[in-house]
Amino acid sequence: MAARQGDRVTVHYTGRLDDGTVFDTSEGREPIAFTLGAGQVIPGFERAIEGMEEGEIRTFTVPAEEAYGPHRPELVHRIARSEVPPQVELDPGARLEARDRAGNRVLLTVVEVTDEEVVLDANHPLAGMDLTFEVEVVRID
Repeated sequence: MAARQGDRVTVHYTGRLDDGTVFDTSEGREPIAFTLGAGQVIPGFERAIEGMEEGEIRTFTVPAEEAYGPHRPELVHRIARSEVPPQVELDPGARLEARDRAGNRVLLTVVEVTDEEVVLDANHPLAGMDLTFEVEVVRID
């Protein structure tokens, strides 16, 4: 039986960047389960799973546009170092949580820190990247 829209699909996966770096994997954990068509995973991943059968293993690449979208420069912000509370660790690569003017939660990545300013990126860490996945369909319900 091939996976189709509305099916609950359980998969093991490993996701890699273009340079081969693993950014996520289910290895050593339980496989993930999601419903095809419910928008629970990135669109390109979902499309690639559709039509696969139980036990099938496939490697595919999801372009950035079908993953986390392009890297948007307007989401990179420079702020004065003095605007960040002193107890907040500002190591490059650190993830911070803030609120926008409407009170919505925003996740930020620290890109650069100087004595005068901090560069924060509100893009998803994988924005602008093509993602390659190796997937095994464990179960289709």
